[in-house]
Amino acid sequence: MRRVNVKGTSGSGKSTFGEELARRLGLTYIELDALHHGPNWSEPTAEEFRAKVQAAMDAAADGWVIDGNYESKLGDTVIGAADTIVWLDLPFWVKARRLLRRTAHRIRNDVELWSGNKENWRNVIVGRDALFWWMVKGHFRHRRRWPRRYEGDPRFVRLRSVDQAKDWLETASPA
Repeated sequence: MRRVNVKGTSGSGKSTFGEELARRLGLTYIELDALHHGPNWSEPTAEEFRAKVQAAMDAAADGWVIDGNYESKLGDTVIGAADTIVWLDLPFWVKARRLLRRTAHRIRNDVELWSGNKENWRNVIVGRDALFWWMVKGHFRHRRRWPRRYEGDPRFVRLRSVDQAKDWLETASPA
């Protein structure tokens, strides 16, 4: 494993899992959200985003662990280069609880995210693009599409519980 894409919805633990996997494998960790979100939650065009991600991948010549999805903008940029694709397909209630806990912490502690952005209850709950609703839609959309898309792909690993994710991390990447 030298080029790993960790996938899942918000609250699935992509960043925590991806950072730990990268540490254990001695690889560069790349967070797609950090490359995607500009000041005031601005977003790059698909071409700009692909260029940023490709540059990050090229800079990690020894390999990388990339957490995130963004296929609508990236196409096969990450997936096509990955030798392993890990989907953290945790139960809905686990992701919802984690998302609520994480968001409450970020809002309460005024945590700055990428490019100076901060979460607030409005951008988490209100509107069709709000983080919580994005997670709900993504949970069901991924479960509908990804099993068909990756069926038979030897690179694909689907982890359906926290314990499964921990066990896989231990066996795939001894500390």
